[in-house]
Amino acid sequence: MCLYQVSYGDGSFTTGQFSTETLTFRRTRIGRVALGCGHDNEGLFVGAAGLLGLGRGRLSFPSQTGVRFNRKFSYCLADRSASSRPSSMVFGDSAVSRTARFTPLLSNPKLDTFYYLELLGISVGGARVRGINAALFKLDSAGNGGVIIDSGTSVTRLTRPAYEALRDTFRAGAAGLKRAPEFSLFDTCFDLSGKTEVKVPTVVLHFRGADVSLPASNYLIPVDSSGTFCFAFAGTMSGLSIIGNIQQQGFRVVYDLAASRVGFAQHGCA
Repeated sequence: MCLYQVSYGDGSFTTGQFSTETLTFRRTRIGRVALGCGHDNEGLFVGAAGLLGLGRGRLSFPSQTGVRFNRKFSYCLADRSASSRPSSMVFGDSAVSRTARFTPLLSNPKLDTFYYLELLGISVGGARVRGINAALFKLDSAGNGGVIIDSGTSVTRLTRPAYEALRDTFRAGAAGLKRAPEFSLFDTCFDLSGKTEVKVPTVVLHFRGADVSLPASNYLIPVDSSGTFCFAFAGTMSGLSIIGNIQQQGFRVVYDLAASRVGFAQHGCA
């Protein structure tokens, strides 16, 4: 009997039996896929049927089935507040959206699990944020720093100097909105109760080769039922920045590993 144990950055972990199985996707059968049958799943796994690993490590699903699906997959995460539209995943050549804008994948030989991207800057209200530049997100030769895109992290975390510059610029652009107390890890919240429409500054992420313009619902999110909305970014003392799934909502995010690139297509859940 072969056992496994996997732990995650948020403290969750799973242990159980390690085995192989034949998986069927419509008419495509894939034999001897290594997977774990979890008997002790702790943390944020409550209520989940399972966990599909999409990273670059050798045991992830894309790595094990890469040849069969031409090393391409994509997903579109529906807005969590708009449950009528389901999220979806596509494997194979059809995963590559024709409207996607692509940015090159970077490699980190010290940590081969993550998908590293080159973030050059961020714009708020149509202007580049002063104090945010590519140097803040640089991946150094020791494997430290950098920016990863991760479907399993909710809130985008930026290295502290970048986050503070972004937050302060957004606050200035939203000065006309009534502020609300901090909520959990969010330090910039607004009381929008009684309002049916508000104007907020635009936010654009500038990757090398791809500008990703975020819908307002991808960075100003409700945190209660009484009209409190918070700016869905946070700072981190770690040198590693993470593009989380709130900012990815509604985009078809394309992982074209054969061409070593990641793409973003707006309105990708349709």
